[in-house]
Amino acid sequence: TDDLLSPVFSPTKLKFPKHIHSDLDDKFKHLADSILSRSVDGACEKDLPHEASAPYEMFEYPIEERESNQYFERQLSSSASVSRQTVSSLSSREMRDLHPTPDIYDEIPEVKEEYDLAPDFQRIQISGQDSSGVPLADLQEASKSMVKALMIREKYMAMSHQSFPKITARFLQNLEDKEDFQGITEGFRRGKGDNSEDHPIHPPKKETDPFDVEILPALECHMKMKQGVVYLYESPTSTEPIDMPYPDLDSFLCDMNLMYAFISDGPLKSFSYRRLSYLSSKYQLHTLLNELKESAAQKEVSHRDFYNIRKVDTHVHASSCMNQKHLLRFIKKMMRTRADDLVCKDRSSGKEMSLREDRNTFHRFDKFNAKYNPIGESRLREIFIKTDNHINGRYFAHVIKEVLSDLEESKYQNAEYRLSIYGRSMDEWDKLAAWAVDHKVYSDNVRWMIQVPRLYDVYKSNNLVQNFSNILENIFLPLFEVTRDPSSHPKLHAFLMYVSGIDSVDDESKAEHIKFDHDTPLPEDWTSDLNPPYNYYLYFMYANLAVLNQFRRERGLNTFVLRPHCGEAGNVTHLVAGFMLAENISHGLVLRKVPVLQYLYYLAHIGIAMSPLSNNSLFLNYHRNPLPEYFARGLNVSLSTDDPLQFHFTKEPLMEEYSIAAQVWKLSTCDMCEIARNSVLQSGFEHEVKQHWLGLHYTKEGVAGNDVSRTNVPDIRVAYRYETLVDELKCICRGAMSYDSTVNSDIDNK
Repeated sequence: TDDLLSPVFSPTKLKFPKHIHSDLDDKFKHLADSILSRSVDGACEKDLPHEASAPYEMFEYPIEERESNQYFERQLSSSASVSRQTVSSLSSREMRDLHPTPDIYDEIPEVKEEYDLAPDFQRIQISGQDSSGVPLADLQEASKSMVKALMIREKYMAMSHQSFPKITARFLQNLEDKEDFQGITEGFRRGKGDNSEDHPIHPPKKETDPFDVEILPALECHMKMKQGVVYLYESPTSTEPIDMPYPDLDSFLCDMNLMYAFISDGPLKSFSYRRLSYLSSKYQLHTLLNELKESAAQKEVSHRDFYNIRKVDTHVHASSCMNQKHLLRFIKKMMRTRADDLVCKDRSSGKEMSLREDRNTFHRFDKFNAKYNPIGESRLREIFIKTDNHINGRYFAHVIKEVLSDLEESKYQNAEYRLSIYGRSMDEWDKLAAWAVDHKVYSDNVRWMIQVPRLYDVYKSNNLVQNFSNILENIFLPLFEVTRDPSSHPKLHAFLMYVSGIDSVDDESKAEHIKFDHDTPLPEDWTSDLNPPYNYYLYFMYANLAVLNQFRRERGLNTFVLRPHCGEAGNVTHLVAGFMLAENISHGLVLRKVPVLQYLYYLAHIGIAMSPLSNNSLFLNYHRNPLPEYFARGLNVSLSTDDPLQFHFTKEPLMEEYSIAAQVWKLSTCDMCEIARNSVLQSGFEHEVKQHWLGLHYTKEGVAGNDVSRTNVPDIRVAYRYETLVDELKCICRGAMSYDSTVNSDIDNK
């Protein structure tokens, strides 16, 4: 009988401290309001600051920059003598903490021999006491702000079981423990028992039914959504929920206001801009000095080049994953072989119609309504590229399987296709899972992402929902129910095994009419016809995902990550929420305007899936796309296709994306292999699969985690990226430690 009992449920021990209000919160809120006033539709001109540039951007006109430079010159000249006295009075340990040593391998003589994997290449060393280019006081203040922002992200990633780079986490921990920063050693240690050569590069194929998975026993607990977040209770009569901590709304808003203060801080903008410019210049020097060595290292690897390394299309929508010719050929084939299939109902009479009867619909297929709008959609989309229609998505499954077959034939190309859950009804998940399982839509080369369109205003105007909480319930309650009792939704349980994350999609350039602050209505009280702001959507998706991931981790099931469309257009505040809540983002174009956030995205190694061809048609000319600039600076970028149906012409849209980028931006083979490796690391494929693709030790830092025989990325490039990141982390962590030392000494003197 013991086997029939419910498994013991043990809530997580991770706690999230409640936010305690202070006077600083009011100041940050006032500053946040001034920033948000620029983005809210209908703001009066008199309410805007008397500045040409937005407070988070670098200067738009030369006079602004000149005045800023003059300010810094005055600061430097007035504090020169004081700085000399301060520097001379610092202890040797403080000097060592503040300034990097000339040789990164000589920090501790005993560990020098552990750098057995460090490749030999031309390194750029910056000598001198201060290489930051800003006054000491500004360096300390900027470093303290950067560290605080990184700690905010680390906290939110830990709560939701999303990833945070180990090297950054170790530096932050050393800073808290007031220890020396010797983090670079990890990246060059050779792993013991390395049997990478014996590990096959191709993961084993699934020979059995991929949807035949183990069904776990049910767990005795109950779910209820309250204030927009699902809570778990031990019984229906329990008043206290099981402890599944998540960042409460007040804490999130205060952290967000603090981030707004950071991105609009003048000295911090200057510091970030200088560091980013330095990273760009350093990369140019690196390529000048080491380009030939990198190319030679690639050619030494036999049977490996750009064509046969793994690459993942990390951002592509399933409804448009085929090109126009493929879809047209499929439609003509169905018209020829399945003309009598009853595929839809006439909207006026309700009569079932076949392809033959409705053939007038198919004389044009290039002009159909917005693909995410479920109201008033075109007949073509309804029949051929929807999972939920009169024929239960049979045609869509057929064409998707043809695309999957093409991917499998290419062998080295993979994708994460996005399928839609709208949140209009509770049974959407079951219908989607039934579509995938019944039609056996599966490939070893593909994992699924679930996209949630931000269309509350559309549903509300059509009386499909009463308030915003209805959408959250329809999206998340089925996921909690299938986690509690997989036998209640067996097909959904099986389908979720191949879902890697959740996306938030819609046109970001839409005006947001409402600020998201402490006065914003909660989801159950949001009955307005207006759409909630972007950050409102993202926070409540994150909060529910954080609780769900803790629940699924307790049950031994796979967890999900948040990877929204973010920064394609619209306000910079979207990128603030993305930095705090999302593991990776898609697009990130607006990041080019915000040096503070761009530098933070670099330090936190946040993945950015960019689609230059899609952006070229919609928002930004191809030549102005910031991808090559991001890549040179070391941001974690990958290439993706977004919508091959609209923007690509060949059978291999991902290779088309790479080839155009390589020709336009003069990317080397090493550059493209590095971007491809980034795409695999960003993707939601399982750890075991990535071990086959990237090497057994791919999770290690630096060169130790690179297997050039699989990635074709030279150790020289990986070592350069790793050492550069370590230098930047040392700069800000030592600046922050120096700030703490200065504050403590001032307190002692008083």
